[in-house]
Amino acid sequence: MSHVMITGAGTGLGRALAHKYAIEGNTIYLSGRTEKNLLIVQDEIKESGGKAEVLICDISEPASVSEALKQIETLDVLINNAGLGIFGDLAGYTEQDIDKMLDTNVKGTLLMTQYALPKLKQSGGRILNIISTAGLRGKKNESIYCASKFAVRGFTESLQKEWAKENMSATAVYMGGMNTPFWSETKHIDDPERLKGPEVVAEQIFNEDDGREEIIVDR
Repeated sequence: MSHVMITGAGTGLGRALAHKYAIEGNTIYLSGRTEKNLLIVQDEIKESGGKAEVLICDISEPASVSEALKQIETLDVLINNAGLGIFGDLAGYTEQDIDKMLDTNVKGTLLMTQYALPKLKQSGGRILNIISTAGLRGKKNESIYCASKFAVRGFTESLQKEWAKENMSATAVYMGGMNTPFWSETKHIDDPERLKGPEVVAEQIFNEDDGREEIIVDR
């Protein structure tokens, strides 16, 4: 079985992915900034007979990423799931808003992948970058969020070319909105409950996680 690291694993899709990969017999490294949430997920997995370890990590800080990865001996799969969305018209964004989104969505994904690279090379592993449909087309009141996701799309497609002759693979995952705590601090979505649950998305991602270039849940 594989050793799988998931960023943003304390809630939403990250939590659902952790449960799905764990129930299939993999060892899960739960990464995130909020220890309380990660410990809850760890307890849930262990109660179900799975294996999970907690790694407190701020993916936008190189020292934090480096320290987290030092605690992992073997890494087969890295799922870059952590993401942040702040929504509204362009004029309303503060510099802090822009920095927070780019630091988490773009810099965090780049740093985590870069620092995990030696372990992935050793195992012949793979990464899955959770991009969303915001990386496929622009959307109203999502200009900065879409910009960050387009960046991750370009990063992923570049790695696919860069690793063409390597024993590693990079997969871009595109899905629409889900009913998760992602929407708890915004009115951008009127009724999150009408969206699909993260467990459904996690199931499809797991089933199609075979090194292919794209997993498309929604267009």
